[in-house]
Amino acid sequence: MELYLIRHPRPRVAPGTCYGQLDLPLAEDPVQVAERLRPLLPANYVLYASPLQRARLLAEALGVPRVDARLMEIHFGAWEGQRYDDLGSALDAWVEAPLDFAAPGGESPRQMAARVQDWWDELCASSPPPAVVVVAHGGPLRSLAGSLLHVPPEHWLGLDFACAEVSRLDVHEWGCVLRYFNRGGQGSA
Repeated sequence: MELYLIRHPRPRVAPGTCYGQLDLPLAEDPVQVAERLRPLLPANYVLYASPLQRARLLAEALGVPRVDARLMEIHFGAWEGQRYDDLGSALDAWVEAPLDFAAPGGESPRQMAARVQDWWDELCASSPPPAVVVVAHGGPLRSLAGSLLHVPPEHWLGLDFACAEVSRLDVHEWGCVLRYFNRGGQGSA
C-alpha cells in the first residue's frame, strides 16, 4: 500500500499556545494547499481525515474524506488554549515522563498512539486499498510513521511533519519504506 501522510495547514493561533484538540481555524487557504499537494498524490486513493477543521477542510479540498476521531491530535485537557509560559512548573512532569504524562483531563502520547494504532489495525484488517491518504496532525502522524518504520516511541519527535506537506511510505508485508518526507511546501518540489 502507498500511504500518504499530510499534516494540516498552519492554524491561526498565537505562538506559544498549547493546542491539541482545540478546533482552530486555518491561517492558509485549504484549497490552495490541496492544489499544491495534488501532484504528489496518486490518481486514485481512499482519503481519511481527523474531524478537526484544520485537517478536515484540507481533506475536503482533496476529495471526500472518511472522517475518524481516532486521527485527532493529542488531547491536552485543561492545557488546551493555554500559553506554555503560563503553565510554569506543570511542564516539568511532562519533561520527566514525555510518553506517559497526561495534562489534567487530557491523554498521554501513548494513549493517543494507541487510538491511532487501533485505526491502523482496523484499516489493515479490512483489505486495505492500494493507496491511502491521511490528513491529520503531527502527533498521530508521528506515531503512525514511527510505528511503521520501527522508530522507538522516545524518538518519534524526530519525525517532524511540516504543516501542509506530504510524506509517503510504502507499506509491505515485510516492512515499510520511507519514499519521501515533507514535500510540497512553498517552493519545494
